[in-house]
Amino acid sequence: MICLGIESSCDETGVALIEADAQGVPRLRAQALYSQIDMHRAYGGVVPELASRDHIQRVLPLARQVMLDAQASLRDIDIVAYTQGPGLAGALLVGAGVACALGASLSRPMLGVHHLEGHLLSPFLSADPPAFPFVALLVSGGHTQLMRVDDVGSYALLGETIDDAAGEAFDKSAKLLDLGYPGGPALAELAASGDPLRFDLPRPMLRSGDLNFSFAGLKTAVMVTLRKLGVSPSEQDKADLAASTQAAIVDVLVRKSLTALQSTGLERLVVAGGVGANAMLRGRLNAEGVRRRFKVHYPELALCTDNGAMIALAAAMRWQRNLAGTRFDHDFNVRPRWPLGTA
Repeated sequence: MICLGIESSCDETGVALIEADAQGVPRLRAQALYSQIDMHRAYGGVVPELASRDHIQRVLPLARQVMLDAQASLRDIDIVAYTQGPGLAGALLVGAGVACALGASLSRPMLGVHHLEGHLLSPFLSADPPAFPFVALLVSGGHTQLMRVDDVGSYALLGETIDDAAGEAFDKSAKLLDLGYPGGPALAELAASGDPLRFDLPRPMLRSGDLNFSFAGLKTAVMVTLRKLGVSPSEQDKADLAASTQAAIVDVLVRKSLTALQSTGLERLVVAGGVGANAMLRGRLNAEGVRRRFKVHYPELALCTDNGAMIALAAAMRWQRNLAGTRFDHDFNVRPRWPLGTA
């Protein structure tokens, strides 16, 4: 079974071709990705209208490139998948429109995929795929959630952010430090030369008694600390503050993940989404996994950001399980706000 996946939820246009064998083992045949970072950097963040227009320009050339790289023809495709939500409405409509038009022209079924489900299942394309059930830490953009995952489509929310997500805490703190856009990777890079113990920043909701998160207060603490440093903090001041900020975020993510594993009794943790590429987070979780004897799974680094491969994979796994959602009518809609538990 061969699935074409299209991702266009925000500022990356991704197209990929996934093939699953008779046993359901997926293989990435080819993928292509275009990032709009350079375009949005001038504005300090994503401009939705510009994002939508750029997706229109990129999606078809990327699709042609994928089919060429895979040495496949459109008639080889068995199912066409696209990101249905959550995301920017205009951007989602671009991918949905192309996918549904392609499905109609080929008389193939189509499937709208939940963006976070794509991230959650992306480690199944890694060299060390997980097995169900597991706890998932989803740290993607404006989302920070802990889920119990018993199978594809069987998700129970354990906890989520009540305000800013971990990715937003990285980005907003980076903006305060004048590190540019995108801020998260820039902050992590600067943190490598800083002292994470210099500034005593808060670990929000660390002892809340539940599995929810809150990072808005951390951003405020970073702002207050910067003001105390004066109008021209040194590069070492900024590096130390970046390191202290990263350490605070990672401490909360690790502690809550450990609590989720303990409360569910599960021994596997999946970490997915852009923040899942953070080296400090991976190092801490790997060390805790060895110490506490649980297994940690990640997507390949190239699949941590938004991409078409995770959308094609999620669709293929749903198709193989005969889950609801596959349609043949080729009408389409998008869901900019869409809780994962209802996917």
